[in-house]
Amino acid sequence: EVQLVESGGGLVQTGGSLRLSCAASGFTFDDYNIGWFRQAPGKEREGVSCISMRNGITYYANSVKGRFTISRDNAKNTVYLQMNSLKPEDTAVYYCAADIGWWPYYSDYASLDARGKGTLVTVSS
Repeated sequence: EVQLVESGGGLVQTGGSLRLSCAASGFTFDDYNIGWFRQAPGKEREGVSCISMRNGITYYANSVKGRFTISRDNAKNTVYLQMNSLKPEDTAVYYCAADIGWWPYYSDYASLDARGKGTLVTVSS
């Protein structure tokens, strides 16, 4: 069974930091591109960041470049998202997602190969 389990969300003040983790199981890790998209109330889903488990190529949305860093630990089948200098507009449910394709450019995330249940990040002003 393909599973992605997120952890690390929570409440933080503006300017603070959080680290999200995504533990994957049930598939060949190296074949996939894994990362996060987020959904805030009343806003469209946004692909935040993604990393190729095979070669480490990364993607970042313009809104998080320079503040967020994605990394991987292939031995642990885990992907991390270090989020620094958080802003109130970063408040959202963050979902871990995996797909064979380079999914941040997909127009629809509903058909991704796998996604987690989400973890809430709240940034207070």
